[in-house]
This record gives sequence, C-alpha cells and structure tokens, in this order.
Amino acid sequence: MVPAEWIKNWEKFGKIEFLKLCRMLSENKGSENVTFRDIQQAFYELSSHVIQGNLKQDQASNVFSSVIEFRDDVPSILGDVFCMLDIETGCSEEKSKRDHFIQLVLACLYLVSEKILKERLEPETLESLGLIKQSQQFNQKSVKIKTKLFYKQQKFNLLREESEGYAKLIAELGQDLSRNITSDLILDNVKSLIGCFNLDPNRVLDIILKVYECRPEHDEFFLSLIQNYMYLCEPETLCHILGFRFRSYQDPDGETPSSLYRVVAVLLQHNLTDLEALYIHPHDNQKLGLLEALLKIGDWQHAENIMDQMPLFYATTQKAVAFALCQLIHLTIEPLYQRLGIPAGAKGKPVHFLENKRAPKQVENFEDLREVVFSMLSHLGPNLSHDAILFAKVVRLGKAFMKEFQSDGSNEEDKEKMEILFSCLLSITDQVLLPSLTLMDCNACMSEELWGMFKTFPYQYRYRLYGQWKNETYNNHPHLVKAKTQTTDRAKYIMKRLTKENVKHSGRQIGKLSHCNPTILFDYVLSQIQKYDNLITPVVDSLKYLTSLNYDVLAYCIIEALANPEKERMKHDDTTISSWLQSLACFCGAVFRKYPIELAGLLQYVANQLKAGRSFDLLILKEVVQKMAGIEITEEMTVEQLEAMTGGEQLKAEGGYFGQIRNTKKSSQRLKDALLDHGLALPLCILMAQQRNGVIFQEGGEKHLKLVGKLYDQCHDTLVQFGGFLASNLSTEDYIKLVPSIDVLCNEYHTPHDAAFFLSRPMYAHHISSKYDELKKAEKGNKKHKVHKYIASCELVMAPVHEAVISLHVSKVWDDISPQFYATFWSLTMYDLAVPHNSYEREVHKLKVQVKAIDDNQEMPLNKKKKEKERCTALQDKLLDEEKKQMEHVQRVLQRLKLEKDNWLLAKSTKNETITKFLQLCIFPRCIFSAIDAVYCSYFVELVHQQKTPNFSTLLCYDRVFSDVIYTVASCTENEASRYGRFLCYMLATVTKWHSDRTVYEKECGNYPGFLTILRATGFDGGNKADQLDYENFRHVVHKWHYKLTKASVHCLETGEYAHIRNILIVLTKILPWYPKVLNLGQALERRVHKICQEEKVKRPDLYALAMGYSGQFKNRKLSMVPENEFHHKDPPPRNVECTPVQNAAGSVGLNTSLSITVAEVEESCTEDTDKLKENNQCSLKFLSKAASTASKMTTSNGNSVFNSKIIKDSEKEKTGKEKEKKEKIPSAFLEAKVFGKEKPKDDWTNKEEKAKEQKEKIFKCDKEKVKMEEKVKICGVHSKLIIEREKEPSRERDIPKESKGKESIKGEKIAIAGFLNSPVLQLETLESEKEQKRRKLDIRLSPLYFSAVKDNLCEIKESSGMHCITPTTPTLPMIKEKEMDMKDLERSREREKKDDKDRKERKREHSNNDLDFLQDSTKRRKEENGTTSSSKHRRKESPCDSPYSNEKEKEKNKSKFSGKEKGDLVKIEKIEKSGKKEARHDKEKTEKKEKWETTGVKEEKKQYPLK
Repeated sequence: MVPAEWIKNWEKFGKIEFLKLCRMLSENKGSENVTFRDIQQAFYELSSHVIQGNLKQDQASNVFSSVIEFRDDVPSILGDVFCMLDIETGCSEEKSKRDHFIQLVLACLYLVSEKILKERLEPETLESLGLIKQSQQFNQKSVKIKTKLFYKQQKFNLLREESEGYAKLIAELGQDLSRNITSDLILDNVKSLIGCFNLDPNRVLDIILKVYECRPEHDEFFLSLIQNYMYLCEPETLCHILGFRFRSYQDPDGETPSSLYRVVAVLLQHNLTDLEALYIHPHDNQKLGLLEALLKIGDWQHAENIMDQMPLFYATTQKAVAFALCQLIHLTIEPLYQRLGIPAGAKGKPVHFLENKRAPKQVENFEDLREVVFSMLSHLGPNLSHDAILFAKVVRLGKAFMKEFQSDGSNEEDKEKMEILFSCLLSITDQVLLPSLTLMDCNACMSEELWGMFKTFPYQYRYRLYGQWKNETYNNHPHLVKAKTQTTDRAKYIMKRLTKENVKHSGRQIGKLSHCNPTILFDYVLSQIQKYDNLITPVVDSLKYLTSLNYDVLAYCIIEALANPEKERMKHDDTTISSWLQSLACFCGAVFRKYPIELAGLLQYVANQLKAGRSFDLLILKEVVQKMAGIEITEEMTVEQLEAMTGGEQLKAEGGYFGQIRNTKKSSQRLKDALLDHGLALPLCILMAQQRNGVIFQEGGEKHLKLVGKLYDQCHDTLVQFGGFLASNLSTEDYIKLVPSIDVLCNEYHTPHDAAFFLSRPMYAHHISSKYDELKKAEKGNKKHKVHKYIASCELVMAPVHEAVISLHVSKVWDDISPQFYATFWSLTMYDLAVPHNSYEREVHKLKVQVKAIDDNQEMPLNKKKKEKERCTALQDKLLDEEKKQMEHVQRVLQRLKLEKDNWLLAKSTKNETITKFLQLCIFPRCIFSAIDAVYCSYFVELVHQQKTPNFSTLLCYDRVFSDVIYTVASCTENEASRYGRFLCYMLATVTKWHSDRTVYEKECGNYPGFLTILRATGFDGGNKADQLDYENFRHVVHKWHYKLTKASVHCLETGEYAHIRNILIVLTKILPWYPKVLNLGQALERRVHKICQEEKVKRPDLYALAMGYSGQFKNRKLSMVPENEFHHKDPPPRNVECTPVQNAAGSVGLNTSLSITVAEVEESCTEDTDKLKENNQCSLKFLSKAASTASKMTTSNGNSVFNSKIIKDSEKEKTGKEKEKKEKIPSAFLEAKVFGKEKPKDDWTNKEEKAKEQKEKIFKCDKEKVKMEEKVKICGVHSKLIIEREKEPSRERDIPKESKGKESIKGEKIAIAGFLNSPVLQLETLESEKEQKRRKLDIRLSPLYFSAVKDNLCEIKESSGMHCITPTTPTLPMIKEKEMDMKDLERSREREKKDDKDRKERKREHSNNDLDFLQDSTKRRKEENGTTSSSKHRRKESPCDSPYSNEKEKEKNKSKFSGKEKGDLVKIEKIEKSGKKEARHDKEKTEKKEKWETTGVKEEKKQYPLK
C-alpha cells in the first residue's frame, strides 16, 4: 500500500500521497472492519520503513499526527501496530531495528496514551521507554491482581451453612402482605439478615425470585423489592441467576415451570433484566415458553423481538404460542369490534381486559388497527386457523373498513390514509386470512364470512389475491405444502369416481374439499375437463355445494387456464381450434349459467384478448351468451325455426331455437348487469366488429385458410349473438345511451357498415316506437290516423339517419339510390315486413297439445298440473297477443314503404348501375350477415318488386343474383356460404313459384315494372302490356338461370381449391329444394359431386363428408326432376309485336318488346340447349340466325323486305371492329325468329333406314346452297347490327358468351323445323313425327342416329331460312339423294376446319379491318367450307354444364377435337345402314354410345368454365 517511491520522495510527494491514501480509506463507507484493517496495514508499512531506516522517526510521527485530524482512532491503531512491531523486533537479532522501533515509539508518545501502551506492549519495552521502573516487579503485581480478581472467593454462608438466617429470610418474604407492609420495609429487614447471618447476596436474590414465583399475585410488591435490591448488586447478577435457573431445567426429563416463565416475562416487561443478555441461556423450547408468557402478560415488544429471531411462522406453529397471540389480538381489537364489527342482532361474548398498563393499547379506530394489530397478525400468519372466532372478527372489521373506504365523504388527507389502510388490509388478506383458511378443516362458514369482505373488492384485487394464494402461498410454509399435496390426492380420488350416477355424493366431497383449498382443487378439475369433455356435465352438477367464495375462485381458475401461455390454441394440423379450449368454453357456459358467478373478470379477459388482436377466446363469450341468455347461433336452423325467428321475442324463445329456452331470466339479467356495470357492452361489440377484418389481415398471418375462416365465422357469429342479446335484454333507455349514431360508429370507431347497422337497428326501432307512443298519447281518441302518426314518427327518427348515412359512401352512390332507401333497407328486419302466422299457429297448437297431455297424465300431482296448465295458457295468450301486435306493426310499415317507394331509386345513370349498387351495398353484405338476414334480403327484393318501385328492374336483379355466383361463393367463409345458400334458396323459391304457374306469374309479375323488357326514361311505369316479359319467355330465363348455377357449380367443383369446393357444396345443399329441377343439369352436377367423393375420401375427409351428404340428399330429390322440355317450351309462341327501338333517357338501357336484346341474350345459351343442336353445324346455325334476324329487322323497320342501299353501306362501315359483338347477338336474333314461328305437322317417315339416307342427302345439299345464301344474308346481318348498336349501354346479359351443351344433355329429342315467310313477317314452322314423339317417351338416352336426324333437320332450317331472305314466298325444300360419302372429303374437311379455326381466332384480334376485307375473307371462308359442311355440321360443343372451358381458345380447340370424332361416328352410322340388319344396328349403337360416354367423361374432367 505504501510504495518505496513514496519513501524515497517523501518530502516531494510521498507524504501527500500517504495522507491521500489515509483520507480515502477513512472516507470509504463500506465495511468498517475492512477500512480499519486497511489503515492498520498502511500504518504498519510506514512504521516498517522507519524501522528499516528508510524514513526518519519525526517524519513518521508528523504524518501520524496529520491523520488524527480526520480519524479519531489513530492512537488505538498505533497501539496495535506497535504491539506487532514490538513482537517482531524483540525476536529479531538486528539491534538497529530494535533501536529504531524504540525511537519511533518515543517520538509518538504524545500521540498514544500511556494506558494504551501499557495494555499492548511487553514489560521490557515499557521499561525501555521509561514507562515503568522494573519489568519484573510489574509482572509480579499483575499476577496478584488477576488471582484476586478471578480465583479468590468471598466467604458467604450458603443455605445449609446458615439455615436460621435463610429461614428468617423466607418468613420475612412470605408474610401476609395485605397489611401496611412496603417493599422498602422488607428490603431493610433483608439487609439486616444478610449482615447478621453473613448471607450470600446472590443466594438471597435467588430466594426472592422463588418466593415471587409462588406468589404471582403480588407483582407490584416483588417488582419494587427486586428493583430496589438490584441497587446493591451488579446489573448482570439478575440475568446470571435467571440463566442458572433455566439451565437447571434443561435435563431431558426436566420440565420448566410456567411460573419461572412468567416471572422472567414480568421482569423483562419492566426492564429489570436485558433480553439480549438473557436470550443465550434458555434453549429453544424454553424460549417458546418465555414467548408464550410474554404474550400472556401483553409484552408484545419483547415477544416480537423473540419471534423476529426465529424462522418465519416457527413460533406461532406452536399452538400455545398461537393461542396466546390470538388472545392478545382479541383483547386489542375488542373495543373497535364491539363498535363496528358485530353484526346486527348478534350478542358479543364479553372479553376480560388486561390490567397490565404496559400491554398494547386497545384500538379505537382503523388507524390504530393498522399500527398495532396488523403486525401481530403478520407474525401469526396461517396459524390464525387455530382461532376461527378471531378469523371472523378480523374479516368483519375488514368488511366494516371497506364500507367506510367506499364512502365518498372523506377529504384528501383521509383518503390517502384510507388508501394505506386498504393496502395493508390486502397484505393481511394475502399473508394471513387465505393461508389460514387453507389450514381450517372444511369451514364453510369462514369461507362465506371471507366472501362478505371479498365481494367489496374489485375483481382485479380478488384475482390477484387468488393468484398469490394458488401459486406462491403454498410454498411458504410446510403445513401449506402438506395441505396442497393432500388436496391434490383427494381430488384425484374423487374425480376418478365421478359419474352421472353419483353426482350428489361426489359433489358433497368436492364441496368439503373446496371450502379450504379451492384453488388446488379447481386447478386439477379443470385439467381433467380439458382432457375429457364428457366430465363437463357431471362436474357442473357436482358444484352445487360450493360457497360464494369458491365460485369466485373457480372463475379465476378458469381465466388462468384460458390464459395459460403453454397451451396451444390450435391443433397440430393448424386448421381447427384445440379441444381443450372448446371444452373449457362449454364448461364456462354451463357453470356460469347454473351458478351465481361474477362475470366481469371473464368478460374483461375476452375484451383484452380482442384488444391484443386474438379472437380464439371469443368461443368463451359465445358459449356464455348462448347458455345464459338462450340465444343460439347456428347455421343448421330449420325452415320452421327461421320462420319463428321472424316473429316476436316470445315466438323466438318458443320455436326459434333447438333447445327450449327455460329459466334464463335470472342468468341473462346477471350477464346484462355485468356488462353495464363494467362498461363492456359497447366495447365488446366494437372490438368484435373490428376484429372480423383483423382475423384476416392481422391475426391470420401464416394460419391455414380453413382456420382463418373458422375464426372469422366465430367472431362474426359471436357479434350477431351478442348484439341480439343486447337488443332483447337492454331497456330502451340503456340501449339508446349505449349505442352512438351510425356515422360515429362507422367514421370514428371504424365499424364495418353491416355491423354498425346491426347494432343501431334496435335503437331505431326503440326510437320510432317511443315517438309513436308519444304521438298516440297526444290524440287518444283518434284511431283513424294511427298510420299517419307512425309515418310521422318514422320521419322524425330517420331523418337524421338519412343525413348521417351520406358520409358513409362517395357522392356518386347517391345518384342511383337515395339515402332514404339505403337507411330503410338497413334499418328494417323481417319482423317489420311479414307476420309468421304459420309459426304462431304451430306453437299455439303445441301448447294446446301439452295442456291435453297434462290433463291425461294421471300420475302428475294436482298442484303441478295446475301450474303447468296455467303456464301453457299464459304462453298461448302471450303468443296470440304478440301476433296481433306484429300484424298491426307490419301493416303500418308496409304503408310507410308504399309512400316512400317513389323516392327510393333515382337511377340518374342507368338502371343496370342502380341494380349493381343495390346488390353491392345492400343485398350482398346483408344476406351473408345472418340466416334471418338472408331471408330478409330475398323477401325485401320481392317486396320492392311488389311495391312496383320505379326504376327497379326485378328481372335484372334476379339475373345478377343467379348469374354471378362464382366469385361470391369463392370469397365466403363456411358460415357465410351457408347463409348465401339460404338467400339463393329463398330467391329460387320465389322464381319457382312464378315459373310453375302462369296464373301466379300473370298476377304477381304481369303488369309490374320490374319485368319490363324495355327500360325507358326514368319514371316510366311500364303500362304497355307489350313491354312486359311474357310467361313463356320467363320460363326460358329461369332455365338460363338454372344453367348458370350449374355452370358456376361445376367450375367451383373442378377448381380443386378447398374453399371453392366446400362452399359450393354447402350452397348446393341449401338450394337443393329448388335446384336442380332439370334432369340433364342435375346429372351433370351429380357426376362432378361423385368425382369429388372419389378424390377427396382420403385427401380431405371433410370435403368427402360434405359431398357424400349432398349426394345422398340429391338422390332423394332426383325423382322430382323433369326433362328440359317440361321445364320450359323450347319454341315460344309467336308474338306479333312492333319492334320499334326506344330511345332511353340519359343513361338508361334500350330494349325492344320482342326481347331481341335482353331476353334473347338471356336465352342465348338456353336456346341452344333446348334445340339440342349445340352448334353441331356451326356454319348452318350462323346462317340461320342471320337470316332470321334480317327478316325480323326488315319487318320492324319499314314493313318491306327490301333494304335501303344507304343503310347497307352505313352498316358495312360500322361493322369494322365489331365482329365479335355481332356474333354474340346473332343467336339472339335467331331466338326472335323462333318467337314468331308457328307449328306445322311433320311428314310421317316410316322407314328408319330411308330416313337416315335422306338426312345425309340433305346435309350435302345444304353445303352447296350455303355460300350463295350467306352473301345475301350478310346484308341482313348488317342491318340487324345497326339496330343493336342503337343502345346506349348494353345490358349485362350481352357479355354472356354463348353456352353449349354436350352429349349427356341431349336425351333423344328430335326437332324438324321448316320455315316460311308470310308477307312481311318471318315465320318458322316446327315439324315433328309421331314416331319421334313415342321415342322421346321411351328412351331419353343418346344415340348417334339421333344426331344425324337433328343435323338433317338443321339443314332444312338453313335452306328454308336462306330462301326466305331472298323471296317473300316460301318454296318447298328440294330433296336430293346421294348414296355415298367420300372418306377423303372427311379428311380434307378436318384440315380445312383447323385452318378455319385459326382464321377465326385471327379475325377476333383484327378489329381494324375494313368492310371490304371482311366480306372477301368471309366469302373465301364460306367457299372453303363448301366441301366440309357434312363434317362441320357433325361438330358440336361440349355442354358447359358438363365440361366448361376456361377460355375461348380452349373452346375452339376442343371443337376441333370433337368434330373429328363425330365424323367418325357418321361413318359408323353409314356402315350400319348398309348392313340392313336391325339387331346388329342396335347392338352397334349401344357399343358406340358406351364408348362416347367413356371418352367424353375423361375429357370433360379436364375442362373448365370461363369466368364471367
């Protein structure tokens, strides 16, 4: 520490550095012993340098004197250092060192006192220093003093040596002290006896103590005597005597008398002896006895001192000590308890107070309680369990404090004190009360007492206490560890034997065990429930013996189990929620419903999870609301249940749920109170509404799509369920206060619009109802104007809503639909629109049956019979009254809608755009919100139609719904698909109702503006009958919708995507009552579903289950399906209507009355289906279509069959770049030509073979005539094009590509059409033989021979139509027979057909070609086709319902493939004809048919639909 450098340069810097070192060591505030040793070391090293001669003695003494300035113990340190150096130098042989040491000491004599040096230096050194004369004499004197001090005994007489003196002493101390005898008088006598008989003073003191032990009632006398006697003795004498007394009883068989403990305790209390000096004498048991004595006399100060020196709770583990401390607490708290703690009407047991003035003061207020009693309770700990009465007193005082704490009359200073007191009370509860309850033996009363205080705590504090109790307290004491183990073992024993049969017995055992250790018990029980969900019911039933505190602890344990971070909330496949979470959720719902458990903690937990973006635990809320309020959310509701859900609350409860709702009034009230008291109702709603999108964009992340869908459905269903609960259970005032306005919900809380209206809807109903009641009260006598009052109240309430919704969408939206319409749609429910009379009647009938059954039951007691009958009768009355109220309400609502409808749809752009916005903003969002909303949407569409709402096209609306289902289905979750299926089901039900009966259609649709085929200027009411869609055309449209649904379904089934397949199977299952109705469409669908069953059986079992379920139901419905010709007439009846194009107002769509645009395009693909042609002869079909369209347009334009050349030139110019659009419109014109056709009987062909030959001859003739006719028909097509292009905006149906049908769709029907032209109107005649009529009935299967007949008939149509375009008269069709067909021509036709396909594709991309190029190219193409007509007319498309194509290129490619095969089929037919054998021909047909089915079946599976 002192380097040599310092010594060498002492004067320069050595002295300064040494002083710095000493100062630094002195200022160090670490351990004092370390600092002392460091300074000793520094002094020792410096002194060593002096002894070695490196430093002068005076330099050292000077620096030592400088150190004294900042350290007072320098003399003592130097004395220690000199002592060590004295020994070292005395042993050293170097005399110089000894001399230097003596000189150093002499130089420091003024620093170190002589007394210190004499104590620590050797006598020889002292002699050298001159402090003593002779060292030998000094040593002799020292020995004599030590001998006299330590070894010489004074001569006092002991008891047996002087019996008389001691006898007189005992007599003196034992005399009657009731007289005027004082301790001073007795002390004088004792002194005289000691002097007279030369008695030992210590022995006399011992006798005084023994006499005091025998006479404890004279405390004051003996304490005064001993206190005065101690002035004659040394202070330690009494302590030594007491220690000797304790040691005399430390033998193994010895027992320390309690009197000794008491005497020592009293002496300690009066400070006559020192506890620290006495504590070393008694052993451990004697210390505990002394502690007990101290507590009994009220000396808490010394008792606390002793307990602090022992392990925690060790002293109070001894029952005697614990009882003594409990008694002391009793005495201390008695005044406060008598004043505040005793329950009303109870009589308190009198408590004897201590007369000891030194005992703790008795508490008079809660502040004293904290200062005095809480420390006693802290040392008592879990051993308070020994005194249940004291436990109850402390709890009652805590309850009284909480009552005062929760009052609002305190100032700031008092509040601060109360906060401190509350904190101390929580600590006492955690450290004393709950552990003590654990060690009590099944004391249910104490559990209830404790709950009386706990229920005043906020649940956050309670749950914190339960957490400490469960996870930490049991580890603080051996007895608690033992109790935990015993409880776990007992719980295992009970749970192993728990069944439904022994619930009562096991429940009592669980109840007993739960009174003292609920946390451990419930932790194990919940772990078993998570593993075995079949335990839920018996466990719930067995919990009826629990106390209120136990139920609260159970709620905490459930939340802790839910929040366990070690538990995975998903199964290992990451697609489903874990079973343990589902089991806990089910248990929560059951137990919270059955028992009065506080819900605030659980609800707040769910809200916190939602705030954190986790929606798994919404399953808990869903189960709780379902069980407690009886509100079910399920997608498997029956039609009867859905119907009941459209009625009032009573009807919903009776018929709207699977389980009958009983006894939910109290539980739903508890749930409502918990939500309102803690302000969780609105936050939960908003969080759930926001979390729906959070599931997808935030929570979803890497999760499986199936799981994301389930979480979304769970979040949405819980929102619907929870909102329904609030709407049905909250009062009008509460609900209005709770829910903000719609614009606040959407703009500030960012709530999705559908959810915002869902929450606001009941508020609007409440507002309107209350306003209506106010207006009725104002004019009680006037009943005629109730409807007007209702409408006025609606206007008052909804006017602000109309203003508020404007901010929800861009301004362009309101150009087509009004805010009033938007708000009306979203604010109404099915309750407002229709009365479920059947449901009311059904439930009333059930109740009547119940009453009859009660009357017939002879075993039921009379009292119970009477009660049940009264209940059923009351329910009947309620249902009938509810039905009546709803009827009145619906009438008012419908009257209101009738007045509002004119302002609903503005249609400033187009009616097409209006329907788009209506579907986009209203129908689609709401139809997937809930099952009842799906019903509402379908009914609302029908209602808008029935109301004859201006600018609403029912036809367009339904067409949009049925035509555009692929994307909607693909984007749905599982439950949304179910709701969307319900919506389509009800829409199809309405359509089927109109489709099935002409009278119904004419009544409900005939004169309605929704079925206008000409969309005129805004506000046109469509009064002209000719503007309406007739019944037969409507049936065509319905078939087209069925076809579209089939196409979409097949597309989804063939994608291979999980969501597509699952959703479409769900939708198909829902719409099965109304779709499919057409046999061929159903068969196509059945094949795809069968394929799914085969492919997904192992890969995706859930899809397999859905497909198998649908397949089974489909088979049951298959018998009700009808052939296509029964579903709709393929050739609609003629209608002589003027086809004048109507110019729309701005933005409106133009249509003619003959449906040449809209309806024809809607039927575009259906026409091809019904004719069974499927473009088997593409050229012939185009030719015929152009011819028919031309003739029709010529007639409607000017009544002549001659076109103006100017029109032809203009049309040729406009034709450039629009070839594709023209091709799509030509089939529409073809339909129009069919509309004007008349039936004509067909010639009877008796010989089938001859018929087949004639058909082939017709084919070749058609090919030769085709090119000539085509050029002339082109002119007609151009004029048709002009008329079509007059429309301002094409309808949605124009974008629909032509659909085709395959082999499987054709079931043996034959059509032969011969047309003729009557004057200016083109007409077509349909021919059909009797033989073909019979064949349709007998055989619906496919036949190659049949295809030939159909193609021949098509050629007849082509030739006839072509001639009609040339002359106004109809010549007969020449019959040309040719016997053979060259096989080379067939091969050549294949090559030319491929080239034709290639040219067609190129033409589609070349939109800028001029008219001349187009005509030349068309003429060339027709010439090339002259030799290939026979093959091309055999070419046909595969049916879209069987194998749809993904794009146009694939469609063209597959046409080529099938054309070659069909040509081969024709060759086979030719060979059969030559054979002339009927049986061989039939066998060959069957074989070919089977091959076709097999080959097409393989190819179909590889094709897809084009997406629209």
